[in-house]
Amino acid sequence: MAGIPLYFVDLQDDLDDFGFEDYGPDCDSMRITAFLDIPGQDNLTPLARLEKYAFSDNIFNRQIIARGLLDVFRDFSSNEEDFLTVMEIVVRLSEDAEPTVRTELMEQIPPIAIFLQESRPKFPTAFFEYLMPIVVRYLTDVNNQVRKAGQEALLILLEQDLVSQSDIENKVCPILLDLSAPDSDDEYKVEAVNIICKMASMLSRTTVEHMLLPRFCELCSDGKLFQVRKICAANFGDICNAVGQEATERLLIPKFFELCSDSVWGMRKACAECFMAVSYTTSPEVRRSKLSPLFISLISDTCRWVRQAAFQSLGPFISTFANPSSAGLYIREDGTLSIRPSMQDVNSSSCQLSNSITLTSSSTNATLSSSEQPMEIKPEPATEEASAEINTKLSDENMNEESSGCCTSPGQDVSQLSQGDKVAAGVTEVTKDSGFAGTNSELQSAEDLFNTFLYWRPPLPDISQDLELLQFKTEKHKDSCSGPCNNCVASSEIRKVLESLQEHMDDPDVQAQVQVLSAALRAAQFDSVGDYETKKMEESSGKLQTILDETAVSDATCKQVEEDSLSSLPSRDHISDQSTINMLKSTDLEEQLLKKEQENNPPFEDDKSKLQDIIPQPLLDQYLSMTDPARAQTVDTEIAKHCAYSLPGVALTLGRQNWHCLKDTYETLASDVQWKVRRTLAFSIHELAVILGDQLTAADLVPIFNGFLKDLDEVRIGVLKHLYDFLKLLHADKRREYLYQLQEFVVTDNSRNWRFRYELAEQLILILELYSPNDVYDYLRHIALTLCSDKVSEVRWISFKLVVAILQKFYANNANALGLNFINELVVRFRHCSKWVGRQAFAFICQAVVEEECMPVDQFVEHLLPSLLSLASDPVPNVRVLLAKALRQTLLEKAYFKSVGNPHLEAAEETILALQSDRDQDVSFFATTKLKHGNMDNTTLEKQN
Repeated sequence: MAGIPLYFVDLQDDLDDFGFEDYGPDCDSMRITAFLDIPGQDNLTPLARLEKYAFSDNIFNRQIIARGLLDVFRDFSSNEEDFLTVMEIVVRLSEDAEPTVRTELMEQIPPIAIFLQESRPKFPTAFFEYLMPIVVRYLTDVNNQVRKAGQEALLILLEQDLVSQSDIENKVCPILLDLSAPDSDDEYKVEAVNIICKMASMLSRTTVEHMLLPRFCELCSDGKLFQVRKICAANFGDICNAVGQEATERLLIPKFFELCSDSVWGMRKACAECFMAVSYTTSPEVRRSKLSPLFISLISDTCRWVRQAAFQSLGPFISTFANPSSAGLYIREDGTLSIRPSMQDVNSSSCQLSNSITLTSSSTNATLSSSEQPMEIKPEPATEEASAEINTKLSDENMNEESSGCCTSPGQDVSQLSQGDKVAAGVTEVTKDSGFAGTNSELQSAEDLFNTFLYWRPPLPDISQDLELLQFKTEKHKDSCSGPCNNCVASSEIRKVLESLQEHMDDPDVQAQVQVLSAALRAAQFDSVGDYETKKMEESSGKLQTILDETAVSDATCKQVEEDSLSSLPSRDHISDQSTINMLKSTDLEEQLLKKEQENNPPFEDDKSKLQDIIPQPLLDQYLSMTDPARAQTVDTEIAKHCAYSLPGVALTLGRQNWHCLKDTYETLASDVQWKVRRTLAFSIHELAVILGDQLTAADLVPIFNGFLKDLDEVRIGVLKHLYDFLKLLHADKRREYLYQLQEFVVTDNSRNWRFRYELAEQLILILELYSPNDVYDYLRHIALTLCSDKVSEVRWISFKLVVAILQKFYANNANALGLNFINELVVRFRHCSKWVGRQAFAFICQAVVEEECMPVDQFVEHLLPSLLSLASDPVPNVRVLLAKALRQTLLEKAYFKSVGNPHLEAAEETILALQSDRDQDVSFFATTKLKHGNMDNTTLEKQN
């Protein structure tokens, strides 16, 4: 064994004096088992000495051997016989009576397994024959710490795919099933269910579904230990993702309903926290008809902590309803959110969305009935694209959209687009229901097709078919209510919760929940947006009949109404039909009652403007209520912040055509008294601008953006970090309005907040491309020069790069006059600066100009080089050091200065020779030494400051 001995000690007596515990097995420069190489008085070989200390009576010796097993395997892996001897020693050491030794040994199993995997040609079965049985045995160890070490080691081995499928099915799973049996010890059962939930995502779907899923379902109903049920509830989403949609809907959803109604509030809270993950693995029908009413029950729970968790998960749960046909956006391969082709952009009539949305459903059906029947849209498997930058999760199937102009051009193949387009909402999903009915593009042109996304104002329906359409909708509604209809289920579930809350009406929290549930119950009675008018007529007629039956209007009142009605009619001689009189009386009375009802319900139009058909209306109503001040008292003081955090995802789910549903909520959040809420919106306003498009952004987001610019620094930093991303989405004329406001970012509430100014300089480098050279010279130049004089060096150095970028902007756009004026200003401000820091900055700027080649070299040697070379006589060494680096590392490396006969080469070489003989050692060093090309790290410069 090679290596320098680490400790020259008598190991048998003095090991603990040298602190072996300070050195782990991953240390490259030290070996814990280096003492095995020390020649001692025992005259033993290293292998014999290893065995001696591995079974010593001193516990510390055995711990050191267990901790250094990886080094031991590396040292003895060259000889197969010695390797097998070491492996037998490890097996014997695993049976040590001291728990700390067994724990140390188990912690080394994963790195040893990785080493054996790399050395697999030499020892192909060593891990499976010797080490894997130790891991399995430690899962049932009597010591708690040893069991935990074994569980952690097992998870690492599964994550690294080092455990064979046969060992999983024949060794690991049987042990876990025994430990989680009903008659098992409580402590073992809790640990077993925990390890089952964690390893489910690392195993194959078949293994989880056949071996672990039945036991998991049993544990969800464990009536003995609530800790077991809580672990199952907390990891329910991972299990659903592991087994897939079919098993989730068949076996797990019923168990999820049980957990959501558990008597222990911690279980219900855990279910609310994982609701989004469960929703991802279900079909749109189950998500809408079953999970939505279930979530409403959680959000109306009697326990405040459950309601708090439910409201925090409300936005992410809504995002699972996302649909590309309604959102109109997708995720590119580089992870950026992008809009679909320009043919789908919002036109100026998008401001009238409230009227168009109401007619969407009916006009769609009318158009299809007059042309062709809806085609069956079949789902298409989505391509899997794992990206670390995209915080999204896709469903198992993607929508194959027909070429109706929504996502493709009339002649484009849909499959070419659907594989690359994915909807994201912070966390979003591409669902199988497309949200519109397409028609055959071969039979109709693109102009004849109707789509709720492409056409913001739907065509008027054929009036002659109104009665037929109404009858069809009524029959459809009756049929749908006989099955698991969304609205029927939602209404019944909400009524059950209301009945259960009647006993606790004395509690103010319960009263608030009853008000919320009553509103949700009213909203759940609407089947769809298109059916709203029809249902309103039916409800009005029903209310009229109820009022007439229950009110029992007196004879005198009826007679008075009859006389008032007849007074405006012709004489009875001209009326031959008594039914006409009755009809007129009923009509007059109905109008009076309807007028009275409308007077009692004035906010109907406001409620109507919040209607949409993308997500269940009760969910949206609950989300919009998160800005209610009463929620902060009865649910969570930071509920508005959670609402603001998930708003871009909800907006993407609803699509820009339903922005009117969120507009008021967004404005309320933007004016919230808590700066954390406004800060959250400021950090995401650029993403929301992409979702809404340029027209809605200019109308609704720009005023709020302007307000954020004048807010606290904690809010302004959110706008500043994505200033370029937001400004590039605006039209050029609107963008120019912010030129003057940019200088307001230089002033901060706290002058010590230098990172704010640093971020401003970084953003200005990007913003340069959005403006013309004249605008840059008139507005941005002043800001750059101000930042170059900042008190903090970090801000100054990034500002010097901004100055170089401005020069590059001028010369790249042939604005040479502006560039020359700027150069003259730099020479006056920095070269002739009275402070040496300014003259040093001039040298750095010149070096960066040459490095980035941002201006013609002839312009540089004429206007900047003479001033640069004159710094050789500067009295401050730090200035001459930077000059030496600029000449040696950058200027003299350029081809222009290497050419023979260059008149400027001689002046540069003379300056270098003068600097090489400088009295300052650092100056002469950098003038002589040729460092790596392009090394412009300013860390060294800052140290010199």
